[in-house]
Amino acid sequence: DVQLVESGGGSVQPGGSLRLSCVVSGNTYTKYSMAWFRQAPGNEREGVASADTYGLTHYIDSVKGRFTISLDNAKNTLFLQMNSLLPEDTAMYYCAADSRWWLGLQTKSYTHWGQGTQVTVS
Repeated sequence: DVQLVESGGGSVQPGGSLRLSCVVSGNTYTKYSMAWFRQAPGNEREGVASADTYGLTHYIDSVKGRFTISLDNAKNTLFLQMNSLLPEDTAMYYCAADSRWWLGLQTKSYTHWGQGTQVTVS
């Protein structure tokens, strides 16, 4: 099986930065899709950023130019660098992974999920 453990969340003022990490352990994929999702209270979970085996990345419009997703294959770690944070970025952030490399930001399709890390901007 695959295990995902997120870290790096916290509280920050508007305009600040955080870097989220997601360590992947267990079975690894030769092809994959990995992504960050977030869910604020009362809202549905939404895809924020994704990356796949071929280096393609996708972002929702509200984070373009502020967030950057990256993957360190040697460390089996997915990152999300978040700059210029806004109060509306406040949410629980989840890491997800799947062997279907084409998933992108399809929220309900990912097989493996982490427990989440809270990000609060205020």
